[in-house]
Amino acid sequence: MWSLPRSRSSSSSFSSQSDSGEKRQQQREISVNIGGVRLALRPELLNRYPESRLAELANCPARSFDLISSLCDDYDPCRREFYFDRDPDSFKCIVEVYYFGEVHMKRGICPICFIKEMEFWKIDLSYLDECCKSNLSEKEEELAEIADKVRLLLDDLDGLDGEPEGPRRWQKLVWRFMEKPESSLAARVVAVISFLFILISSVVMCLGTIPDLQVEDSEGNRSEHPTLDAIETVCIGWFTVEFVLRLGSAPSKVRFVLSFMNAVDFLAIMPFYVVLTLTYLGTAMMELADVQQAVQALRIMRVARVFKLARHSSGLQTLTYALKRSFKELGLLLMYMGVGIFVFSALGYTMEQSHPETLFRSIPQSFWWAIITMTTVGYGDIYPKTTLGRCNAAISFLCGVIAIALPIHPIINNFVIYYNKQKVLETAARHELELMELQSLEQTPGGAPRKLDATWDGTVRPSRSDTHIPLLTAAHGTVAKKRSVS
Repeated sequence: MWSLPRSRSSSSSFSSQSDSGEKRQQQREISVNIGGVRLALRPELLNRYPESRLAELANCPARSFDLISSLCDDYDPCRREFYFDRDPDSFKCIVEVYYFGEVHMKRGICPICFIKEMEFWKIDLSYLDECCKSNLSEKEEELAEIADKVRLLLDDLDGLDGEPEGPRRWQKLVWRFMEKPESSLAARVVAVISFLFILISSVVMCLGTIPDLQVEDSEGNRSEHPTLDAIETVCIGWFTVEFVLRLGSAPSKVRFVLSFMNAVDFLAIMPFYVVLTLTYLGTAMMELADVQQAVQALRIMRVARVFKLARHSSGLQTLTYALKRSFKELGLLLMYMGVGIFVFSALGYTMEQSHPETLFRSIPQSFWWAIITMTTVGYGDIYPKTTLGRCNAAISFLCGVIAIALPIHPIINNFVIYYNKQKVLETAARHELELMELQSLEQTPGGAPRKLDATWDGTVRPSRSDTHIPLLTAAHGTVAKKRSVS
């Protein structure tokens, strides 16, 4: 690739032969200028991959200007130099395939742009190293998520003008009204009201357990204050109407029923109606004491409504996702703690067994001491009294702190990564929408703005950048029939 300095010789014949050989080699070499970076390549090296663009250039006749112009951006016949307006950093990685038979992508290069560079130089993707393919798959997953967000944004911005009058139109209108707060001001107000009802219901549930706010019935049993009971009934009524409307307007009933958050909504309202049924009808089938025990057990299930806050809080959703991604770290934490609890409780029982006033009666009973010690709680109800037992407690305390601290960093890291990723995806999705608008305006005669509703068909390309989302083209062109530009 690079020319080497000529060696000196006292023989004039050898010097002339060397000069003539070097001239023939230079005549055979081709020069490529990639974004201002000039490289000299030998044809026999390029012919290792005859289907590549550079091999085709090396084998082109010198006077085939039409063929040469189709393969490069410009050509200097005097210097036999080919010009390409491409990324030189990516080319430095791609040209390695001619020397080593594989391509390594440098850190900092966009995988999608690098793949487009390989396609331009006609290098098969199979020559890309496995470590680089993993980065490419991650980037493709991100682009797929961006495409999904673009679809969601287009659905949110889609008007109902194209929908015919009928039940389907009203179903879609109710679904957007209940499920997408950003679709309109009224939907946002309903989401805020629902959030307030969740808070009020949770506060009422806590206040109902205060003895001073409870009342006694005719039989001397304490029950919730009638005012709190009325507020609870109003909240449950709102939750019921909200759940029924969302269930009736859901596009897919099966997906709605299998959703975790919808199961939480159902568990938040179900105990109220079960308690109501047992209160008025259960006494005829079972004793009053059994009915009261069942009612108290079902009232505990009301705590499920607190999880409804996750529907309106992106922070709780991010935390849930971070915990899901950290199952491996949490499993290691439980394994470390389990082994430590078993070992230190057995040692504590053995070391304290000789003491006449020992509190370690058995190894299973010592589990409780090991748990509260390793988690740094230390209630003080059970503690060692011998010197060896106290040394064992000190070691278990230190090991517990280390075991708990180990998975904290991966969990926080997963939380930050997911949170930042959602922000990037949201920005990228909106950027794609802007590119789609600009592309649509460019196709309008005279550049006049037009509406992008039903007239925006699948032939419009979302973007012409190197990082455009291929998932929104041809195969998914029907997604881009939505947005209106005033």
